[in-house]
Amino acid sequence: MTKIKGVYAAIFLLGIISLMGDVVYEGSRGLITPYLDFLGASAFLVAFVGRFGEFLGYALRLVSGKLADTTKAYWVFMFLGYGLIASIPLLGVTRILEIAIILVLLERIGKAIRAPSRDAVLSIVSRGVGAGKAFGIHELLDQIGAILGPLIVAGLMFYTGNNYNLTFSYLSLPFIALLAILAYTYKKIGRKKSNRLETISEKSESVGKLGKPFYIYTFAVSLNTIGLIPFELILYKANAILEPINQIWIVPLIYTLIQSVDAPTALFAGFAYDKFKTRVLILPFALSVIPTLLAMANTNMAMLIAAAVFFGLVLGMQESIYRAAVSNFAPISSRGTAYGIFSTAYGVGMLISGAIYGLMAQLNILYNAVIAYAVVTQTTAIALLLNAYSKTKINETVN
Repeated sequence: MTKIKGVYAAIFLLGIISLMGDVVYEGSRGLITPYLDFLGASAFLVAFVGRFGEFLGYALRLVSGKLADTTKAYWVFMFLGYGLIASIPLLGVTRILEIAIILVLLERIGKAIRAPSRDAVLSIVSRGVGAGKAFGIHELLDQIGAILGPLIVAGLMFYTGNNYNLTFSYLSLPFIALLAILAYTYKKIGRKKSNRLETISEKSESVGKLGKPFYIYTFAVSLNTIGLIPFELILYKANAILEPINQIWIVPLIYTLIQSVDAPTALFAGFAYDKFKTRVLILPFALSVIPTLLAMANTNMAMLIAAAVFFGLVLGMQESIYRAAVSNFAPISSRGTAYGIFSTAYGVGMLISGAIYGLMAQLNILYNAVIAYAVVTQTTAIALLLNAYSKTKINETVN
């Protein structure tokens, strides 16, 4: 019982770190879209920068994940990656579009540096309680920060009279708190304990290479992401409605709604995953069509809010059980590398999604063509997912 409590304590601390990080960078995400628009960015540039940032934030994990497995310096990568969140408060000192874009991208690079190491540590310390539960609990705590952050930002925008620079600058306070909590967590469950747990796990689990089912699963997730509309376009369309009536502060609240749906979805999906395994992923793949259907129609605020809700449902499962499933396809000796490859494919999907949907919005592509694209990509992704599941069941009970 004491050992299980220790596992949950480790999961909780890692979740609190993510919570504080999300207060800063997720808090800013609902504001970055209207800020870039304010600085002169087009719909295409907003969508492309958002998705290119996600691409960097995932694609570079291939390198950082491999380095983490090679050096075992998981905590070094975590400190460096979380440190780059400083770029968000620095948005408060510029009104130059190009510099703002660079700072936005730097924060995403920071996530690429820290995420494989964090996920590898989380997957290691969670053995004995279930990967689905661990990633579900972690994502729940993560999303509490993702809810608090946009609420704080919305309040700051209202309080400062829609002053972007002051609002970004105030985010330096939770960033300082993040660094303090990260240092405390390292002291409690740092490198020595993580390495000891990894050594024990490797002795009890065979060392092996990543197999074909892992790559099929990864491609299925990438295709699922390619067919999902970027949330930036949902916010962009909302901003187009709200800006003329000087209600920009509502835009972060819509992003808060996405995160509010994400949080409980992640927890419930995590428990469902531990019971039903990879088959559960069929649901978010199928639901991914709906946000596109709603947001790309002749939109009004009601449809955009509904699109945000369904996007939150998909996102909650993407960020919990998609990651948890990697542990069933990858041996622990290659776990950091697996998360790096998986995240790279996920990021490529986001980049392609941003480019395609951004162009569709910019060129006013026929609505029926947009929906046909979404349906075909998600149907193909589901077929690949089922193929990956049929090819491997050997790890379904390991975690």
